[in-house]
Amino acid sequence: MRTLIDIPDRQFDELTAICETKSLSQSEAIRQAIAAYIEKNKVNAVDAFGLWKNRQVDGLDYQEQMRSEW
Repeated sequence: MRTLIDIPDRQFDELTAICETKSLSQSEAIRQAIAAYIEKNKVNAVDAFGLWKNRQVDGLDYQEQMRSEW
């Protein structure tokens, strides 16, 4: 997929210098940066299930308690 992005001149100049030093294309450097960003900020579904991991709860007791409110 192709896309257009606006990059401030200072960042573009720094990116160009990095790419020249590492013999990378700007496209490859941007792909690597996006991959690193996604990996760092990825929302993991398993994290949501960990909310109760330190609680000692009997599932049946909890279920009965919740249903008794109906």
